[in-house]
Amino acid sequence: MTAEKKVYRLERFGPPGAGMAEMTCRPEDFASAVPTQTLYEYYTDEELGMSVGVWTTSSMQEAYGPYPGDEFVYLIEGGFKMVDGDNRTLDTYQQGESVYFRNAAPVSWVQEGHLRKFYITYLNPRRPVPEGISAKAAVKAVEPSISADEMVVLDVTDPFIIEGDQPVQRDYVYFTNDSEDMFVGLWDSTRFRSEMTPFPTHEFVQLVEGEVVITEENGTVSRFEPGDVFFVPKGTVCSWHAPGYVKKYYATVIPNE
Repeated sequence: MTAEKKVYRLERFGPPGAGMAEMTCRPEDFASAVPTQTLYEYYTDEELGMSVGVWTTSSMQEAYGPYPGDEFVYLIEGGFKMVDGDNRTLDTYQQGESVYFRNAAPVSWVQEGHLRKFYITYLNPRRPVPEGISAKAAVKAVEPSISADEMVVLDVTDPFIIEGDQPVQRDYVYFTNDSEDMFVGLWDSTRFRSEMTPFPTHEFVQLVEGEVVITEENGTVSRFEPGDVFFVPKGTVCSWHAPGYVKKYYATVIPNE
C-alpha cells in the first residue's frame, strides 16, 4: 500500500529519478502477442481496490472478457479502440481524450502502437460484480462541449468550506458506477478560497481551465495549470485557492463504508 495523505502531481514518466517498472504480463490475458507494459503507481489502497498512476503499453489486444474495474483515464500519448466479443469496433479514442470505463463491461482493448495514460482504477473487493452489463456505452470519452445550461448550479460548496465570498459552482455528471461510489464529471467555479480541512473524498483531477493552488497542512504548496493532473486522497488536510475561474474533469471515489 502507498497511501500517504498528501497531494500527488502526476507526471508522464513518474516522479523524477523514480522510473517506471516493467510489468509482468501473462499470456492468457491477451488475444495477441504479450506486450511490453510499464507502470508507476502514485497511490494504492488494496483494501479499497483503488490505484492511481501512469501506465504504458506497446501494441496488443487484451483477452475478451469483463473489464476489471471502474476506471477514468487521460490519454497523454497514443490512442486505442474497444471491441466486443465478435471483434466489432465499439469506439475509438485519441490522444488528449479522457475516457471512463464501467466495471465488468464485456469488451477487449485493442492497442495499435504506443500508449501512455494517467489513470484511476477502482475495483472494491467488498462490492458485488455487476451482472448483465452491455458493451454498448460502457466505455465512453467525456464530452467536452457541455453547455452552461446543461450544468447544475450547486447549492452547496462541498467538499469545500469557503473563506470569504461564496463562489458560483456548477457540476455535470458523466458517469456513476453501479455501486454509486465513483463519479466522473465536469465541475467549474468562480474564484474561491477554502479553509484548511481534511479532504472528504478521493479525487483525481484533470484541470481544464484556470489555476488552482493547494496548500497542505505542513506548508507544501502545489500550483496547477490547464493540462495538469493530480490526485488528492481522502483525509489530506489542505486548502484550495482558485484566483479566477476554474474548470476540471474529476473522478471522485466516495466509499460507502
